[in-house]
Formats: sequence, C-alpha cells, structure tokens
Amino acid sequence: MARKTANDDPLAPVTLAVGQEELLLDRAVQEVVAAAKASDADTDVRDLTPDQLQPGTLAELTSPSLFAERKVVVVRNAQDLSADTIKDVKAYLGAPAEEITLVLLHAGGAKGKGLLDAARKAGAREVACPKMTKPADRLAFVRQEFRAVGRSATPEACQALVDAIGSDLRELASAVSQLVADVEGTIDEAVVGRYYTGRAEASSFTVADRAVEGRAAEALEALRWSLSTGVAPVLITSALAQGVRAIGKLSSARGGRPADLARELGMPPWKIDRVRQQMRGWTPDGVAVALRAVAEADAGVKGGGDDPGYALEKAVVTIARAARSRGRG
Repeated sequence: MARKTANDDPLAPVTLAVGQEELLLDRAVQEVVAAAKASDADTDVRDLTPDQLQPGTLAELTSPSLFAERKVVVVRNAQDLSADTIKDVKAYLGAPAEEITLVLLHAGGAKGKGLLDAARKAGAREVACPKMTKPADRLAFVRQEFRAVGRSATPEACQALVDAIGSDLRELASAVSQLVADVEGTIDEAVVGRYYTGRAEASSFTVADRAVEGRAAEALEALRWSLSTGVAPVLITSALAQGVRAIGKLSSARGGRPADLARELGMPPWKIDRVRQQMRGWTPDGVAVALRAVAEADAGVKGGGDDPGYALEKAVVTIARAARSRGRG
C-alpha cells in the first residue's frame, strides 16, 4: 500500500509519487484528481508523458487563466524528462501556481535524482509506491484492501488469495473487490477456494506445499499446470525455497506456542501450524538436500540450463523424497 508524508492534502501544490508499482502510482494520481474534481467539477486534467512535456510546455499549462479554473497536471516517468524540461520543473517548484496541482511520478532510482531531491526540498507531498516483490508485502496489501472497505477476511483467506492470484496487484485488488461485492460476512479460506480454485491449483505455492509434504505426483501435476498457465518459473523456485526454509527454520526452533514461534521466526501463527504439519518426515540432512535442489533449479531457470521445466521437475521430486527421509531412515 502507498505510504504518504505528513502533508496528506491531495490538493497540495505538488504531489510526488515515488516508486515502480503501477497500481499505486495510478491510485496516487486518482486520489489527487478526485479531490480536485470534488472541489471543482470542471477541473482540467492533463496527463503527460516525458515526450509530451517539452521545454516551455509546463509554463503554458500553468499560466494564469481568465476563468481561474482548477487544473491538475500529471507528469509520468519524470525521471525521463529532458535536461531543459527538468530546469522548467525545478523553476516551477520554487513558485507553484494557485489552483494548480502538479503530480510528478518518479521511479525513485538514480536517474533524474536531481529533480526528485528538488521536489522534496520544495516540500512536495510525497506518496511512496514501492514495487511489492515480497509475498509478505502482497499479503499486507490484501489485508489493507479488505480493511479499506470495512470488511473482515481471515488470515488464511488473505494468504489463499495471494497464493491463488500471484504478484499482480491489480488482479489482487480486483479479486478483493469481487469477493466484497459477492459475499456477505467474513470472507474465509473456503470462500476464496470456491472463487479461485483453478487459480490456486496453478499457483507456485501449491506446487511448494505439495512438494514439502512429500506428495510428488500431486506436486508434479500442479507444476505442469502452473507452467502451462503462464506462471513464471522463477516464482516457483522462490516458493519452493520459502517452503523448504520454513521447514528448516521451524525444525531448528525450540518448541513453544505458535504466537511465540511466529515472533521468533517472522511467520504468522497460522503458518506455524501449517509448517508443523508439513515437517513430519523431514530430517536436517533432508533439508540440506532440498535446499541444494532448489539452488540448482534456480540456476537452471535463470539461464544455467536448457529446460526450466525439467529443472523444476527434478527439484520437486528431490524435495518430495527429502520430505520422506525420516521414514526411509
């Protein structure tokens, strides 16, 4: 979810949206436009790309109008502006026009950092829109989406939705909206399963769950279905790594209540219970073997091998066998 500075007025003279998460960037723009139109229904909105904002264009767009109408000027990919245009924007930041809100969308990297620093120094309202690369971030996003509309969803339901949909925030937001519109009361894992069974079966985390449980045939079936529906191989290796590491972390931790272990290991309590069920049959040697298999698969899907599918199949089989190592011993 986007994070904002203390200045949280969407009608501030300048809003700086920083990051690479497209959904959050679009929402930052929508929030400003909605506030402007609520103040003046005839607000003029100009949404520009770097090639459309040439030297002198900003001065034309922000010049006083006979009708004094409110205006929102959105500049996307501001880090790609030409040097001359950046000079124009910096000059404008020193004396922003009344009734005009400038929204700068910046990727946040080293490119165009001078403009980024100038906007911050000028006191721009800032909205952080970081790319959500970690499953925990996407899980927090889903929870926030439900909270934002005043609806309750169980932790298991939120996790199931992330597992089913994957990393696309737009699809996650859309799924939350659909569930909220269609379902009354608390949304639980069973509800998510009814709506997204096909997606869940194709998810990378389903492949990982079946593998660490020693269910090789089911894991391979889920893997082949995932690949056939376009799930990226790197997402599957990531899920496999997370699954095996969770087994290793919990097996080496001291016994205790799920809440205590959750704090110690950085997992939600409900996941502690799930991993406890999955870790039956695992040995320390089995965890080591599985981690090596994941590392080899990761290298294979990132260019170290000719067939990513084969690399993943080999890893899944090895992990499933490792899950049964105690029984064979």
